[in-house]
Amino acid sequence: MIEMNMIKDKKKPVEFRKVMDEELPPIIITMNENDEPKMVLNMYHRIWISLHRKTIAGIINVFPEKIDEILDDFLGEQRANEKMDWD
Repeated sequence: MIEMNMIKDKKKPVEFRKVMDEELPPIIITMNENDEPKMVLNMYHRIWISLHRKTIAGIINVFPEKIDEILDDFLGEQRANEKMDWD
């Protein structure tokens, strides 16, 4: 049996890539070929990234809350669909 603490404390690796592309946004969060998180930093926007580095770093404080909102909305929709299927 897996304890919840082991799951909660387990950190997954995040792949970081640097690109130089005028067309791409400064920062992209996507997935790699193993369906794991990948962050792409576009060095074309390195001045902007550097200028806003503290604000960007502060995103981590509100990001989990926003992900929870998305998940709660999705689960609410799924639950409503499930209840309609039962009727």
